[in-house]
Amino acid sequence: MTNEANEPEATEPAEATGSVAPAVVAPTESSVPGIAAPPPDYNQAGVPSLDYVRDKIDARYGRSLGSTELAQETPEARSFEEQAAKREEAARDKLAEIRRSLRGDPPS
Repeated sequence: MTNEANEPEATEPAEATGSVAPAVVAPTESSVPGIAAPPPDYNQAGVPSLDYVRDKIDARYGRSLGSTELAQETPEARSFEEQAAKREEAARDKLAEIRRSLRGDPPS
């Protein structure tokens, strides 16, 4: 009986290569021993559970924050930030100069 039970499992991944659904489930269970497949996250109507959707959104948000953080650490991003800071400072100086000229203060 042990051989009969093992034979379908051994041939299942080879047969499943042509179809999408069994190929996803069977290799995961057989290729990684000790790890069980997660419970299905869809109901009978094919609607995902709220937890599944929430986890997916959280994962995407986390990846987005991480990639943004990594992108800010590049030399190009730092150079852009320095240029933006210089433009802001020049804009503040120009605004202060315009305000002084409107009040009639002598330029400094």
